[in-house]
Amino acid sequence: MTRALVIGASGGIGRALVATLTDRGHDVTGLSRRADGLDVTDEASVARLLGVLQPPYPLIIVATGALVIDGAGPEKTLRAVDPAALAAQFAVNATGPMLVLKHALRLLPRDAPAHFAVLSARVGSIGDNSLGGWYSYRAAKAALNQLMHTAAIEVARSHKQAVLTLLHPGTVDTAFTAAYQPAYEKLSPAQAATALLDVIAAQTPAQSGQFHDWQGRGVPW
Repeated sequence: MTRALVIGASGGIGRALVATLTDRGHDVTGLSRRADGLDVTDEASVARLLGVLQPPYPLIIVATGALVIDGAGPEKTLRAVDPAALAAQFAVNATGPMLVLKHALRLLPRDAPAHFAVLSARVGSIGDNSLGGWYSYRAAKAALNQLMHTAAIEVARSHKQAVLTLLHPGTVDTAFTAAYQPAYEKLSPAQAATALLDVIAAQTPAQSGQFHDWQGRGVPW
């Protein structure tokens, strides 16, 4: 039985990941702000809650994130850009997962296959951005991609079988996306969880630090 750790386990995708992993026979530990007081923007909180866990965890998934923070949603114009909202987006969507990796690295096995996956977003792709807007969220996710890509290079030196994966989950039917109705169909959380876990399982150390969507297709930086 493989042990798995899901950070953000109370969210729509996080809950589905926990359920799907459990159904697949994994021994799952879930942590979240709602249930456990885990605040990924507070390093002391991250260190405390991850510090009591005992290795190894061959699979760690960070399913945290926020689109609207303290009432500040995606900007449509430059006039709406606010320094505090920009900083808050970076704290939750970029710094937070990086702090999780910093304190969870000791949980990954050094001499066996290991996966550390983080939910990013296609809107964080610079190459794929043709619509503009959403300045803070786009920038925070682009920063997350760079941070994890850089970390993958370092982690490969000590954990040669580890894979760091950035994932675009698609548009999933959760509270996160409730206010946004795309022109295409949303995935259910269960569909997204199944697809994301299949993508994670298919990744090899040679692909560590790459950015993929829920169908396993590469997403441009």
